[in-house]
Amino acid sequence: MENIKIVVIGAGSAVFSLNLIRDICLTPSLRGATISLVDINRERLNAIYALFRRYSEELNVPLNIEKTTNRREVLKDADFVINTALAAGHHRLKEGWSIAEKYGYRFGGSLHIMHDEAFWINFYQFRLFEEIMEDILDLCPNAWYIQLANPVLAGITYLGRKYPEAKIVGLCHGFKGVYHVANVLGLDAKDISFEAPGVNHFIWLTHFYYRGENAYPLLDEWIERHATEYWKQCNFSDAMGPKAINLYKRFGLLPIGDTCTPGGGSWPFWYHVSKDVEEKWKEDPRSWWKNYFSGLEQRVNKIFEVALNLDIKVTTVFPPKKSGEIIVPLIESLAFDVPRVLQVNILNTGLYVPGIPQDFEVEVPALVSKKGIQGIRTTGLPKRILSYLLRDRIAPVEIELEAYESGDKDMLLQLIMMDPWTKSEEQARKLLDDILSLPYHEEMRRHYK
Repeated sequence: MENIKIVVIGAGSAVFSLNLIRDICLTPSLRGATISLVDINRERLNAIYALFRRYSEELNVPLNIEKTTNRREVLKDADFVINTALAAGHHRLKEGWSIAEKYGYRFGGSLHIMHDEAFWINFYQFRLFEEIMEDILDLCPNAWYIQLANPVLAGITYLGRKYPEAKIVGLCHGFKGVYHVANVLGLDAKDISFEAPGVNHFIWLTHFYYRGENAYPLLDEWIERHATEYWKQCNFSDAMGPKAINLYKRFGLLPIGDTCTPGGGSWPFWYHVSKDVEEKWKEDPRSWWKNYFSGLEQRVNKIFEVALNLDIKVTTVFPPKKSGEIIVPLIESLAFDVPRVLQVNILNTGLYVPGIPQDFEVEVPALVSKKGIQGIRTTGLPKRILSYLLRDRIAPVEIELEAYESGDKDMLLQLIMMDPWTKSEEQARKLLDDILSLPYHEEMRRHYK
């Protein structure tokens, strides 16, 4: 395959797009590729387009870069379609959170309410996912659909079931939390190997090796000798903080990435029942989210400043260094037969994680090459973890998808009833009614009858 075509939907994403252009420019096999940038926000689209053009020119990398607000214009002949779009803005998420807090909902295990995969956001994401997939099957049916946009867990499950003929994969960088573990332990990242299976935002370190030797004893030694001192200076909600280590002691495996941090919903709830309890475990999801949104805003402002100021050399502000994300390596492996083992989100068709339904999403290692994405069967998770996975990750998603597919408002109420902070049906009904009554949710009101 030569001069491949990559369509990026939601190209105005501040976090994603900058890493993408750097990695593309630093991958020789992608020289000459067509990069089609799609976003409905013209201002952001123009800024990202300018950034892409100038970055590739400064590095003397030939790329055919185009932009549009209409994805159908560029999907024809696409080889890869990357979706990083958010159909409903963060202001809708935050307004829903404010309503939920009024009724007693808290951050911490509230995976479909006090999380960025809230049911009122997921509704519009499912709509977008379907529209994109229908366009792909119409205009470029052989293209790979790569989903970065949340919800990866529910999204890959839903799309994989509905469009079995499509080439679908989800990616999440949460697994890279293992490198944070290595860094804290003082281990060279290039000398570690690992396996961390589960479902998206719920993966556990089942195998951890350093230079061929089991590295868990090194973790145990660190906990004994250094953890207390580390916790005095680490950030709140640190993936090696007291909460993560307590979960390791409780379950026998270390949670990785977003499994127990605010990025994955701050599971489980019992570390968040009060401010005092959160302080004990050095948890502060509210501040974490505040910093997250602030960081996004700063990144967007920086991109605008650099992209539109011709006096600034883009590569000076954003040095040409590979991001460590696996989107571009995955594309290179599929397009040019460069075999790699990468962490992906796919349906559990090969029982890659025993105990999880075969038509449900799992996050597992896979061999990626010209032959496609071949999941690797893992040893799975111990029952004490699998039980929580089935209850807290799979069961609510099944209810949410049933509600979405049927348009049954009562099923949506049942999803809210499953939240750990729901104490009564009246509380759940008030939350649902208030969310649906927001003026911009007319489409959602029509859907859930």
